[in-house]
Amino acid sequence: MLAGSSLVKRLTLMIMFAVIAVLVVAGMSFNVLSQHHFRLLDEQALSEKLESARHILSIQTPGASLEALRLQLRALLGAHQDLTAEILSSNGDVLFSDLKAVPIPDHYKRADQEAIWEWQDESHSFRGVTADVVIQGEQAPGTIMLMLDITSHAHFFETLQRWFAIGLVISAMVSAGLGWLVAKSGLRPVEQITKVATSMSAGSLQERIPLEPVPLELQALILSFNGMLARLEDAFVRLSNFSADIAHELRTPVSNLLTHTEVVLTRKRDLDAYEDNLYSNLEELKRMSRMIDDMLFLANADNGLITPQQVDIELNGLVSKLFEFYQLLAEDRDIRLTLQGKGIVFGDRLMIDRAVSNILSNALRYTPQGNEISVHIQQTEDKVTLTISNGGATIDPQHINRIFDRFYRADPARREGGPSNAGLGLAITRSIVQAHQGKVWCTSSEQMTAFHIAFPASRQPVGDRSRH
Repeated sequence: MLAGSSLVKRLTLMIMFAVIAVLVVAGMSFNVLSQHHFRLLDEQALSEKLESARHILSIQTPGASLEALRLQLRALLGAHQDLTAEILSSNGDVLFSDLKAVPIPDHYKRADQEAIWEWQDESHSFRGVTADVVIQGEQAPGTIMLMLDITSHAHFFETLQRWFAIGLVISAMVSAGLGWLVAKSGLRPVEQITKVATSMSAGSLQERIPLEPVPLELQALILSFNGMLARLEDAFVRLSNFSADIAHELRTPVSNLLTHTEVVLTRKRDLDAYEDNLYSNLEELKRMSRMIDDMLFLANADNGLITPQQVDIELNGLVSKLFEFYQLLAEDRDIRLTLQGKGIVFGDRLMIDRAVSNILSNALRYTPQGNEISVHIQQTEDKVTLTISNGGATIDPQHINRIFDRFYRADPARREGGPSNAGLGLAITRSIVQAHQGKVWCTSSEQMTAFHIAFPASRQPVGDRSRH
């Protein structure tokens, strides 16, 4: 019945059913307790009359007339308008009878001794007791029967049940109305979330739902929703900046291509001029091709589409081969390359080679002439850490956590982008390391900058990488 219905309706119905259940239990309990109370009162009244009648019959003086005895019994039993009494001698003769409404049925004259019995005719209800009595002057005991008319009690309970049913219906309607108001008021923060979510757009991602008027039970939901908005805002800002950076980076080579081509086409030229222009255009096209490849790699990394191969990689040998590749460039600038330590990781050789190569290339680009680039490898039980350190200008702390962002520019002294570099190398390095369930970070102080890469030392296959 509640499937697909609104939360307000569900809460309203639950509150109404809860109130009805409480009232039904309370009403039934009151009815049972009231009937038990009236039964105790009736039993007490019958017991008192029975004991009083026994006392009168047992102390009858010798020679006293039967009429005098009946007068005493009438004074005792006849004063109660709802009480019917009958006393029989041991041989069945009627000693006293005060039958007001209906006669006592004969089978109750043989009822269990002093056991309360109940009887009902067409319009009246009765509760009575049958007991033996000692009659002065008779050898065998007689029988006394007392019966109370409890019809008024039955009418009282019928009226009570009728009014309870009416009150139950009214209470259900009132509780439904109050439940609706309470549910609407309690779910107002949810409506606010809905309103914010409905009005959400690219220009309103900075909006947040305040926590002050929100009950404790919903604060976790609000915090989660605000956290989601913060993540969306950050992702949208990054995407916007990325799109702007792509346009900026592609504009330069496209502009160069257009300029060169327009200049060549302004007049007729010889074959050498056309050939030089084509070579120049080829360099720009290669740069654009590398940039597009890098962006496709990052897009695949963001969507978890990178699947590293899983082989043992000895980092010392990998770095040594990279040193051989960069040796000539380092010698031209009088930069020393040093390597210490060993470690084995489990992953994709080409990817890790590319990640380390990007950092070494970055270090060579910003290391002053005559300085040193050192690589230190350390293996522990749970991880393998590769650290690449180089001297040079200290990176401002505000840029440390962002230098791995795509196209991010720190100060001009450490600007990654250049004629042959689109500014995606460190971003690619981070994606590769994360694809291997590792971590990469940078530290910079006192004219020394270091990039640290930590890989898991486990030989277990690399699963899905942690998403950034």
